[in-house]
Amino acid sequence: MRQSELFTKTRKEAPKDEVSLNAQLLIKGGFIHKEMAGVYSYLPLGLRVLNKIIGVIREEMNAIGGQEVFLSSLQSKALWEKTDRWNDEKVDNWFKTKLNNDTELGLGFTHEEPLTAILTEHISSYRDLPKYIYQIQTKFRNEARAKSGVMRAREFLMKDLYSFSKSEEERKEFYDIVADAYHKIFSRVGIGEKTYMTFASGGVFSKYSHEFQTECEAGEDIIYVDEKKNIAVNKEVLTDEVLSDLGLKKDELVEKKAVEVGNIFNLGARFSESLGLTFKDEKGESRPVIMGSYGIGPGRLLGTVVESLSDDKGIIWPELIAPFQAHILFIGDSLDVRKEAERVVNELEKKGVEVLYDDRDVSAGEKFADSDLIGIPIRILISEKTLLQKKAELKSRKTNEIKLVDIESVLSKDLDVLLKL
Repeated sequence: MRQSELFTKTRKEAPKDEVSLNAQLLIKGGFIHKEMAGVYSYLPLGLRVLNKIIGVIREEMNAIGGQEVFLSSLQSKALWEKTDRWNDEKVDNWFKTKLNNDTELGLGFTHEEPLTAILTEHISSYRDLPKYIYQIQTKFRNEARAKSGVMRAREFLMKDLYSFSKSEEERKEFYDIVADAYHKIFSRVGIGEKTYMTFASGGVFSKYSHEFQTECEAGEDIIYVDEKKNIAVNKEVLTDEVLSDLGLKKDELVEKKAVEVGNIFNLGARFSESLGLTFKDEKGESRPVIMGSYGIGPGRLLGTVVESLSDDKGIIWPELIAPFQAHILFIGDSLDVRKEAERVVNELEKKGVEVLYDDRDVSAGEKFADSDLIGIPIRILISEKTLLQKKAELKSRKTNEIKLVDIESVLSKDLDVLLKL
């Protein structure tokens, strides 16, 4: 990708009403466009990152037996009335609309009801279970406040996985498998060391649910972390009883601000009983299906990475989800320098390296500033000075360390080796 052809451009300032760091950096870097409070469009750079995050999530969900679907956003009022979740006094973040014939509809903010209804047509026997079904789909939530950029949006992508099991024991076994998969996801996108499995309220379904909270100064939650056990408790449920249950000591906990990047919780038989999802067990007796729900917001995860992995110059993308793997720059007016930069680009692309090539006729300072802002893991610079030495200047965005390396050595190495040069 030639940067001169890239849609869009970087900008020096974010909108004045944008207070969140993630949105400021993403807007300035040309990753997203703000439509209105809590609503963002993803531009080419941002979409590349988002799709890579989605790819990681999809790989881990498929690895544990998840089957992907794509459900409708328009929701039936009658279906939600059966579970007593249509009333705005019960669920206050609905977006609702009407058809031309005055039929009232909702824009889905979650999908327990419609998926459970679908399963009533496909599950009748214990032989049909378990089923693990997920989707990555747009959700709509009428947030009272939307000041956290893409971390709290009114329109956003959600990966929601639902498990349908024969028994509580079977559900619990899968619950633990999902927890392990979530740890893998957060590690792969670069925030594993800052993310804690956090005990939270289980509501009406169970004693506890689990949130995955990432340490972050912009976080809206307060968690208390046992750093030796690598688990945490949400402030909302921090009581002596909870500490006793978990074998934790209050004086060994560290208070941290955090942002929730995922959650897993037991649904029990609430939705299956309300919507008639039952199965015949081995004895021929009818029993309700036991359900669980497991969510991750890819956009929220993207925003959390930006908040957690940035500096005063811009974003620092982890290698796996960066929009490009290498950023090639040249400086100076020499035709030989430009030709050498293009040769490096072509050779790296032949090896499958994703390259953003800054071919713009702008100052060196502007190129360097934009490169730091965009945050691609490695910057490779060709200049008259480096070309005379048959070298390239490599800069790690993560460490800001700069090294001169033989150009042919750069071209002969795999990307992971380049990142360690």
